[in-house]
Amino acid sequence: MDRSDHSNEVRECPASCHRSVSTGPLNGFVNQFWYWRGCTLPRTTERILPLGTVELVLNLGSERLHDSIISGPHSRSFLIDRTADHELVGIHFEPGGAFPFIGIPFGELQNLNVSLADLWGDVRTDRLLSLLHGTKTADEKLLVLEDWLSRIAMRPPQHHATVTYALDAFSRNPIVHSSATLANRLNLSQRRFIQIFRDEVGLPPKLFCRIRRFHGVIKGMDGRDVVNWHDVAEANGYYDQSHFIHDFREFCGLSPTEYLQLRIKDDFGHVQVPA
Repeated sequence: MDRSDHSNEVRECPASCHRSVSTGPLNGFVNQFWYWRGCTLPRTTERILPLGTVELVLNLGSERLHDSIISGPHSRSFLIDRTADHELVGIHFEPGGAFPFIGIPFGELQNLNVSLADLWGDVRTDRLLSLLHGTKTADEKLLVLEDWLSRIAMRPPQHHATVTYALDAFSRNPIVHSSATLANRLNLSQRRFIQIFRDEVGLPPKLFCRIRRFHGVIKGMDGRDVVNWHDVAEANGYYDQSHFIHDFREFCGLSPTEYLQLRIKDDFGHVQVPA
């Protein structure tokens, strides 16, 4: 069995689904609600790659409140274990999208996974988990989670105008922007611009741009088995091959070739860790 075949075996699971958000007040803040239960192997380990986003993960298979977490924006990969007993439901936020709902400066959560009980207290966390346990199907759980998120926002979710402007600029061109130039356009000091952006998005603008460019690289090779790395680097604005390899190793922990061998198909942000 080659590695790609093993990757498919690891990720086969008896139940998984997602609910994308393209309309309504959560559009632009939530990418998708998702549900995942179990896998065919008793235990697997995966490497999670940094994407510049925040993830809320509720562990329905655990009685411990502290096993449900907010995964802050990461600038480096980290490892997680998957087991056949896991039942998880979660929210994959858009960049900066969690801030209106969680209500803390996200720069404090960079490279951290923090329990919901520590953020919200045991009572509020237990209430949400009880609502989810009270449903029968995965689709019902996603609807409950969407309704709950819609209700906890103090007002219709919105970004600071500075963040809206910067995210729009970065989405149109993920090549690293100058914070000084953007701050000048917004009539802000560079220091103030960086602080506002980091509070809502969780990363400094320059680092965020580098991670999102890396995100574009790995997303662009999703489903491809043969990749011309020179063309990929050039298409994503890397000025030379060594620059591309440096960023790839920093964010992935692997070379591009190793990533291609070990990636988990249909989930480009996850990489198989061989036993």
